[in-house]
Amino acid sequence: MVDYSKWKDIEISDDEDETHPNIDTPSLFRWRHQARIERMEERRKERDEHMQKKTENLRLLNETRKKISEAGSSTDLSSLRKALADLEREEKQLKQKEEELMKKDRQTPWNVDTISEPGFTKTVINTKPARPKDENLTEEEKEAKMKKFIKENEKLLKQFGMLRRYEDSRQFLQENSQLVCEETANYLVIWCINLEMEEKHDLMAHVAHQTICMQYILELSKQLDVDPRACVGSFFSKIQIAEKTYKDSFDDELEQFKARIKKRAAEKINEAIREQEEEERKARLGPGGLDPVEVYEELPDELKKCFDAQDVPLLQATIAKMPEQEAIYYMKRCVDAGLWVPGKNSDDEPTMKDNAGGAAQAGDNAATPPINTDDLD
Repeated sequence: MVDYSKWKDIEISDDEDETHPNIDTPSLFRWRHQARIERMEERRKERDEHMQKKTENLRLLNETRKKISEAGSSTDLSSLRKALADLEREEKQLKQKEEELMKKDRQTPWNVDTISEPGFTKTVINTKPARPKDENLTEEEKEAKMKKFIKENEKLLKQFGMLRRYEDSRQFLQENSQLVCEETANYLVIWCINLEMEEKHDLMAHVAHQTICMQYILELSKQLDVDPRACVGSFFSKIQIAEKTYKDSFDDELEQFKARIKKRAAEKINEAIREQEEEERKARLGPGGLDPVEVYEELPDELKKCFDAQDVPLLQATIAKMPEQEAIYYMKRCVDAGLWVPGKNSDDEPTMKDNAGGAAQAGDNAATPPINTDDLD
């Protein structure tokens, strides 16, 4: 069944009122309508002020509880507990005030200003701001767009990443609405990875919080199919007075994001180490393409002693004592790795290369692992 009780108390339209013939009826109607508008505006201000007080009280409660948990047995603990008790009493008073406001709203009669709105106004409200479409861009165009965006907004992006209070973030994004986009989220993610690689863990965690805020705004815009800029106010209003389930979901998403950042940072560090090692290995390859470090490690101990001592006669004597095929195998690898440089002519003396790239001097010990052999050619 339909509940018609809400239609029982309605303030009738001004032009249906009966007035005395001697009264200026149009002026009376305008005065009554203006008085009603003013009452409605006062009620709106009262609700807004109450919401601000409630938000501030909630923020102070959370801060005080956090301070108490971190204070331990400090001398400030008693004053913090007293402040917490005062805030909890204020919270109860605010809840009572909120119930009174809701009751007053229910009991307020409807009127011509609250029952309906002009048709064109509804059309404007219901029109969804179109979300930007990047699906048709190529990878090169997306990369160029990202670079251009960072070049124009990097200073603002860093300012947003360093903000702490929700209200500051809301105001900053509303004043710089061009930042409410996927490019900002991507920039913040990359920044988080770089901070973690630099072992700036606390700063990474802070920027990660701002990153999740931006991702929530973008996700909300996708769900509503509207421009992300239209979701800034609603997101920050909701997160400040959010129910526990919503706040827990936000915090859980933040922790998962930070875990992914740490994992990706570790992967990038390992990749950089592998790339550096590979570059160093390629730089020290001998003329035959072999790594002198690897070749040295495979040599028999008697040959290692020759290279450690940089003793050419000892090397020649040791080779002469070895089986021919074995000696040919090891010496060819030494030549290909640059550890042994045979004379170009029959009269030239063969040489062992030292770690500076010149002819070896006795006792240089250039081929041993403790001495850098990267430059042996």
